[in-house]
Amino acid sequence: MPIVSKYKNEQVEAIINDVVAVLQQHNAPMDLALMVLGNTTSDLINSNIQPAQRAAIAEKFAAALTAAIDQE
Repeated sequence: MPIVSKYKNEQVEAIINDVVAVLQQHNAPMDLALMVLGNTTSDLINSNIQPAQRAAIAEKFAAALTAAIDQE
C-alpha cells in the first residue's frame, strides 16, 4: 500500500531543489552535503520533538532513509 503524504509532490520537489541548489552554490562535496543534511535533521528533531519521542522519530527517519536508498 503506497504511503499517502499530506504534502503535494510539487511542494516537496521545490524544497528539495532549493536545498540542492544551496549545496551546489557552496560547492559542497558529498561528505559535507551529507554532514550538513544530517546536522540539519538532528537540529530539527532536537528543537521540534519532545525528548521522549526523539529516539523513535530518529529511528523511523533512519528506516525511511534506508528504504529510500537504491540497493542496485
